[in-house]
Amino acid sequence: MPSIFTKIIQGEIPAYRLAEDERFIAILDAFPNAKGHTICIPKTEVDKFYDMDDDTYADLMKFAKKMATALEKAIPCKRIGMAAIGLEVPHVHIHLVPLQHMSDMDFTQKKKVFTPEEFHQTAALIKSFL
Repeated sequence: MPSIFTKIIQGEIPAYRLAEDERFIAILDAFPNAKGHTICIPKTEVDKFYDMDDDTYADLMKFAKKMATALEKAIPCKRIGMAAIGLEVPHVHIHLVPLQHMSDMDFTQKKKVFTPEEFHQTAALIKSFL
């Protein structure tokens, strides 16, 4: 059964798309830890991070670096945190979270709530730095 990310990639589920190429996609997290929380996902569905082939692994990190650079310019923060947890969706993905505090990387905390307009504005701002 396809993951939720595969359904997003295939256009079956809407998402706030930030960047995309033939192998990867970046979207805003629908349940973010912070404004601008971005997820970088390989289009090929692989369950575990270390099951990716070496080229995909390296290229995903390069894609995430490009996204983190734009994100840091778009969203005032002290750093961009990165996490590859993978328990919630069985499809490799990297979380990029603008950090003000260490607790911003706590995935058990209550998620931030933004309006669709705020998501659209945030996506447009991040895209402007790509």
